[in-house]
Amino acid sequence: MVSNGKYNAAKLALELVKDGMVLGIGSGTTVEIFLNLLGERIREEGLVVYGIPTSYQSYYAAIINGIRVVDLVEHEPELCIDGADQVDAKMNCIKGRGGAMTREKIVAKASRKVVIIVDESKLVEKLSMPVPVEVLPFAYGYVERKLREVGAEVKLRHGSGKVGPVITDNGNFILDCDFGVLEDEDVEKTEESVKTITGIVESGIFPKKMIDSVIAGSLNSARFL
Repeated sequence: MVSNGKYNAAKLALELVKDGMVLGIGSGTTVEIFLNLLGERIREEGLVVYGIPTSYQSYYAAIINGIRVVDLVEHEPELCIDGADQVDAKMNCIKGRGGAMTREKIVAKASRKVVIIVDESKLVEKLSMPVPVEVLPFAYGYVERKLREVGAEVKLRHGSGKVGPVITDNGNFILDCDFGVLEDEDVEKTEESVKTITGIVESGIFPKKMIDSVIAGSLNSARFL
């Protein structure tokens, strides 16, 4: 079943899309709803929309819905639409439950504007969920020890449909790192300290400076935060 909050957030985001636009396309269920709604507009209005997907999930959803897939060599995205797993009161986000945070962050950084779409249940006062961290398999042991040294509780993410660790679209492992509650002033510091550990590719911390707007959907409506 489709969450009304996700649907309403995606529907409001759809109003931002214009003919000929190049979109950065995030990953996750809310983004997939957005792509399905965009596909309806493409079929009904004859829009031409280009997209740069961040995962195989969004790649196939984009193709099915008539979006013309391109890449960062050819285009700079005008608008990035992505979801999040948590959004705090200052618009800091944690992403990566779907394992696509590295490509999502690259596309977000490359985009002129970034809009996060979520069900309002993802809104929190302060970030508190474990932070997904993508790590080179060769560096796993070293990285785990260094993350514990900076205060994280670390778990290697295992797959439910295969034996062993989850493997990202980039061929890497994911560590879920619990730093406890992150105050607003600690978000960027934590991201920076994680990124300085050799062997880490990227983290799922998306500081507020990266985000232009958040759309939160509820049972009957959606709003910009």
